[in-house]
Amino acid sequence: MDLDTAAPPGPGGPPRAGSTSHRARRGSSLTRIDLRYSPYLYVLPFFALFAVFGAYPIAYTVWIALTDRSPLNATISFVGLDNFVELLTEDPQFWNAVVNTFGMFVLSTVPQLLLALMLANALNRRLPAQTFFRMAIAMPIITSTAVVALIFSMIYSRDFGLVNWALDLVGIDPIDWRANRFASWFAISTMVDWRWVGYNALIYLAAMQSISKDMYEAASLDGASRRRQFWSITIPQLRPTIIFTLIISTIGGLQLFTEPLLFTSGSGGISGGSEGQFQTITMYLLDVMNQRFRWGYAGAVALVLFFLIAGMSVVNYLLARRISSDK
Repeated sequence: MDLDTAAPPGPGGPPRAGSTSHRARRGSSLTRIDLRYSPYLYVLPFFALFAVFGAYPIAYTVWIALTDRSPLNATISFVGLDNFVELLTEDPQFWNAVVNTFGMFVLSTVPQLLLALMLANALNRRLPAQTFFRMAIAMPIITSTAVVALIFSMIYSRDFGLVNWALDLVGIDPIDWRANRFASWFAISTMVDWRWVGYNALIYLAAMQSISKDMYEAASLDGASRRRQFWSITIPQLRPTIIFTLIISTIGGLQLFTEPLLFTSGSGGISGGSEGQFQTITMYLLDVMNQRFRWGYAGAVALVLFFLIAGMSVVNYLLARRISSDK
């Protein structure tokens, strides 16, 4: 018998086949475990933060909307859907806020996106000082909302406002922009448009930069004008971006708060004028919570606003998708 082959391997000898296969199986098991469970560990921080700052506030709002919670009452009683019934059937001030919100939403969102689209198309061409103009449209985004509201409040001042001065030049009587419902809607909408047109224009411009230039060159060789290229190439390629900005504008428009609140210039506060002519849903929510101290009722208002935003976002998405599929 050969002693060299019969002797067991020493510390420096070749490893045994059994130990090698065992380590290979163990490494393979650890690899499978890592591939299976590590992705959940990577996304765990997001779900933890969402549970604390997203799921819990929503669940608490649902619970408080079903009660008569108030800082004036030591006890909390379960009232079921009474808050929602009162809100939807017996509260004309809430429906006034809904009408105001949707009115200003339409007046601000539609012109805002159209102007942003045209502005982005203009900046997408070769212009002198192109970088300067692209940076200039971002200036309203970084401007304080309080400053914007102060300036526009002066522009739409009844006695010494710039707009009324211009109207007087053409023989039109001055307009009390805060007392008239539709005038206040228009004034607040222009404030929102001025602030967010540049933001949407930058989004559209970034999307336009990703469109292949070969498509425009081929269209030019076929004799298509720039207007025809815009409607036949640019708009179809921007449909996902347009849907995105439409949904984002819907969410922001239905939560309108700061601009109408500061537009009062100290008169009217969260009531939105002397008769609530420009009080939005979020202003009404704050009024119910901080002035009437009906926290349970305010929770019902918040949930109804949530469902309005979700419903409008779905409607906008379906409409935009239907329009894009028809073309």
